[in-house]
Amino acid sequence: MSYDDGMRVRREVLGDAHVDRARARTTEFTADFQNLITRYAWGEIWTRPGLDRRTRSCITLTALVAGGHLEELAMHVRAARRNGLTTVEIKEVLLQTAIYCGVPAANAAFAVAQRVLAEEVSEEVSEEVPEDAS
Repeated sequence: MSYDDGMRVRREVLGDAHVDRARARTTEFTADFQNLITRYAWGEIWTRPGLDRRTRSCITLTALVAGGHLEELAMHVRAARRNGLTTVEIKEVLLQTAIYCGVPAANAAFAVAQRVLAEEVSEEVSEEVPEDAS
């Protein structure tokens, strides 16, 4: 897979706004890393035919909880929703992590996911309110 394939999948999974922010923050120091994750994580792994994106999101959420990577977890909760996971499915993944990754890790993950999912609901509600509403 190419850089372009990776960028396409990265945008589909994470959204244009996130990718544009990441690219805008890229410096000479971080450019090689951005290139690496675009080509390999998104262009080689997320494009493989063996698993669908929903399954990849479940695995990614679990791995991030296990590693305690809460900032990445927030990003991938959003990605999981973009990949079609429901709130209930995300909750079930996090419950599963309580057993295999530990209750403290799952507790922190639930806090992050709850915040992200609440933001999503808040954004949906604000989109439904007409601009001229007082």
